[in-house]
Amino acid sequence: MSSVIFSTDFYYSVVGAMFCIAPIVFFALQYISAGYGIMYTPKWGPAVNNRLGWVLMESPAFLAMLLFWLLGPRRWDAAPMTMCFLFLFHYFQRSFIFPLLIKGKSRMPLTIVAMGVIFNLINSYMIGGWLFFVAPADTYPVSWLWDPRFVIGTVLFFAGMGINLHSDNIIRHLRKPGDTKHYIPRGGMYRYVTSANYLGEFIEWCGYAVLTWSVGGVAFAVWTFANLAPRARKLHARYISEFGDDYARLNRRYILPFIY
Repeated sequence: MSSVIFSTDFYYSVVGAMFCIAPIVFFALQYISAGYGIMYTPKWGPAVNNRLGWVLMESPAFLAMLLFWLLGPRRWDAAPMTMCFLFLFHYFQRSFIFPLLIKGKSRMPLTIVAMGVIFNLINSYMIGGWLFFVAPADTYPVSWLWDPRFVIGTVLFFAGMGINLHSDNIIRHLRKPGDTKHYIPRGGMYRYVTSANYLGEFIEWCGYAVLTWSVGGVAFAVWTFANLAPRARKLHARYISEFGDDYARLNRRYILPFIY
């Protein structure tokens, strides 16, 4: 079974399918609002505490990549191991630190959790399967760690992570304890876009695509945009409906400064 899952043909079939589905998801999400966070609605069915929802949704990516590394025949190769640890670093933060910092009593539908789990497991396969099983054995020598692609990609990766963490911190501190009102996020990359946290995450995975120089990394970045950009657009519309001209006059884009 494992020889099939980690065969080149199967791997590229999965990646190809992800590329084909991404634009469909992008256009579908223009009309469907994922019911979590500020967009929460009970219409999505049974829900759990937001903190638990994030742990359940994000931790499978961390655990799957950890398994790929532990079982992979190249687990001690310096470059694949380093790239794996960057992935694990991101998902450790998203799975076990970010949920603890969430304020409020929001809920997350189990439907959203389930879709997130599937998405994260496929992404982990596209990255971990490539690094430790599918990529030709000579793809990542130790010299890859000072290759310009790895260096530039790593800079982008941490720049995106920094934007994401800083933006999340701004959102967390918009309210004082006990306050339930909504406020306009300001500062950082919120000067330019409605969803600065999503911008940071997109930059992060673009950087990862560069540092791995892999088709799976590109597919992951494309899916990140396909998933987050429509939500950023929905949030933009929500802010305008709630704050009116006070928000519209800020002239922010949705997720990409000056572009979209």
